[in-house]
Amino acid sequence: MKISTLLALSVIAAVGCGISKDKYAAKELEASEAQKKLQDESGKAAALEAKVTDLEGKLAAAQQEKTKLSEEKGKLEAKSTQYEQLAQSLQGQISAGQIEISELKGKMTVKLKDKILFSSGSAAIGKDGKQALDAVADAFKDLKGKTVVVGGYTDDVPIGKKGGYQDNWDLSTARATSVVRYLQSKGVDPRMLGVAGYSEYRPLVANDSVEGRSQNRRIEISLTAADYTPPQVEVEKAQGEAKESN
Repeated sequence: MKISTLLALSVIAAVGCGISKDKYAAKELEASEAQKKLQDESGKAAALEAKVTDLEGKLAAAQQEKTKLSEEKGKLEAKSTQYEQLAQSLQGQISAGQIEISELKGKMTVKLKDKILFSSGSAAIGKDGKQALDAVADAFKDLKGKTVVVGGYTDDVPIGKKGGYQDNWDLSTARATSVVRYLQSKGVDPRMLGVAGYSEYRPLVANDSVEGRSQNRRIEISLTAADYTPPQVEVEKAQGEAKESN
């Protein structure tokens, strides 16, 4: 009787231990799967967060670029006081197609066809040219901190020895110089002024027609920010010395 009881108890204990191990293994597997799932979800969350961060960065960069483009657009569209004044002063000549003005990125350009300024092969400014340049001088004479470069351009037709000029280099430079001298005589600060002769080598259009050559014969007056600051003390000293010598 005692032996039978012991055997029964042993069987029950063995069965009990077997069930407990199976449950543990199942729970362990369940816990492992839950851990793996949690890691997967954490990885997905981290990837999603990184993607969101990247998108936010791209959005911020796009917004900055949009703001920059808007500012640049505003600058391009905005016209300076000198531009508005000059456009008003030259309204008649602009309407007649004798003069064109433009302003881009802070650079204003006044383009005058040579026929309003000069006779063929000449660097002497005519009456109509002086009237146009008077308006330009009125707009420029009170400027500060600017550079005004007058450029002379010709077509590709050789000038020969007409007017005493050796070639188109001479003619383009002489015409630009005449304009600069006239602007100075009308009160534009000569320290802002500069001269450039480009001859026939910077055409606007092909020189294969009368109209094309006419467009290429021109004077361009460019107004930009100053690239030179006059040394006032030295200038005043030099002027004083010049007076003393006289």
